Amino acid sequence: MKRRPLELINGVFYTGSEVIRNGRMRVDADGRIAYIGSREGSDPDNRDAPVVDLAGRTVVPGFIDVHIHGGGGWDLLRGNPEDFEGTARFHAAHGTTAFLATIGPNTEAETVRIVDNARKAQSKGIEAGAEVIGVHLEGPFLNPLRKGAMNESMFRPPDIREMDRYIEASGNTIRLITTAPELPGGEAFVRGLVDRGIRVSVGHSDASYEQMADAVRWGASHTTHHFNGMRPFHHRDPGTAGAGLMMPELTTELIADGVHVHPAAVRFLFDVKGEYKVCAVTDAIAYAGMPDGEYGHSVVTGGEVYLKGTNTLAGSSLTMLKALHLVMQYTGRPLERVLPSFTAVPARQAGVDDRKGTLEPGKDADFLILGEGLELLGTYVRGICAAGA
Repeated sequence: MKRRPLELINGVFYTGSEVIRNGRMRVDADGRIAYIGSREGSDPDNRDAPVVDLAGRTVVPGFIDVHIHGGGGWDLLRGNPEDFEGTARFHAAHGTTAFLATIGPNTEAETVRIVDNARKAQSKGIEAGAEVIGVHLEGPFLNPLRKGAMNESMFRPPDIREMDRYIEASGNTIRLITTAPELPGGEAFVRGLVDRGIRVSVGHSDASYEQMADAVRWGASHTTHHFNGMRPFHHRDPGTAGAGLMMPELTTELIADGVHVHPAAVRFLFDVKGEYKVCAVTDAIAYAGMPDGEYGHSVVTGGEVYLKGTNTLAGSSLTMLKALHLVMQYTGRPLERVLPSFTAVPARQAGVDDRKGTLEPGKDADFLILGEGLELLGTYVRGICAAGA
C-alpha cells in the first residue's frame, strides 16, 4: 500500500509529554510525523496532504504489546507465515500498532523455524496490520514449579549456546526473553543475554527475593505477567512477586483483565510502581476474539481461557484497548496517567523507543483515533490506516 502525506486537524493529541487541544499533526509520505502542535503553529509545506478534520476526537500513540501469542484464530506458537499476518491484522483492529511475537517452549528445531518466520515477517512487513518489531522468547529456560499452562516436557536448563542458535535464526531480532534465573547456570545465562543486547525478564520462576536481587545485579530488568507464574508475595518471603514490587530496576508486565490479576491488585501495582514501571500486555492466545467453546487443549468461557478440565489459566483473550478501559476503571486514573504503560513503556522495553511510543516529529506515525468514549475509530501504522476509518 502506497503511503502519502496526511494532515489531521482539530484533534486532542496525547503526545506522551503533553495534551494538545485543538491540535494538528502532519504525517510525511515516509510514514513519520513531520509536525505536531497547535493548529496555528508552523510546519513543513502541507499542500499535498489530504486533511482529516477530527472534530475534537482524541489521538494517542499506538499501543505496543510485548507479550502476544496470537488472536482471531491465528497462533504464533504454531508460527506459520500466515499466523504472523493474521495476528497482526487482528490486534491492529483493537489498537495495537506494534508487537513482539511471543514464542513459548518448543523443540529446538521448531523454535528455530518459528523465529526464522518471525524474522521474515518483520523484514517483509505486514500490510494493513500491526508491525512485528521482534521476538519475545518465553522459555524454554523456565522452572517447572511455576509452569502454569505450559508443557514442562519442553523446559530445559539455561544454555547460552542454544540461545545463540535462536539469535542467529532470528536475525538478531530477539528483544526479550523470559527465564527463571534461579535455575542452575542462571547467572552466566542472564549475563550472556544482557551482553548480547537482549532484555531479560523473570517469569515462570520460583526465585526468592534474594535470588531476584542477584538476577537484577546480573542485569534482569523486567518481569513477565507479574503476579502470575511466579513465587508469590508473603511477608516472611517476598518472593519473585515482592521483588518486582520493591525493586525499582524492574518493570512489571500486567495482564489487566480482572481475571489474571484482581482489580484491586491492578490498582495496587500502579500505585506502587507508577505508570512508567508497569508494562501492559495481553498475553493473548490464538483464541482471543473467538466464541466460547473448546479449542484443542483449551476452553474459552466468558472470554476467559483455561486448560481443558482444569482451573489453570492458559493465556488470555484480552486486547490492549479493552485493557486500557479496564485499567482506567480499576485505578481511577485519567487517560494520561495510564497511557505510558501501553505506549512509551513497552516501546522502551522492546528497544524501539527511538521511533515509537510517543507522538513526536521524526517518530513513526503509529497512532489511534478514539471517540468520546475512547472507542477505537481508526488505527494507523506508519501513516497507513490498518483498521477503522
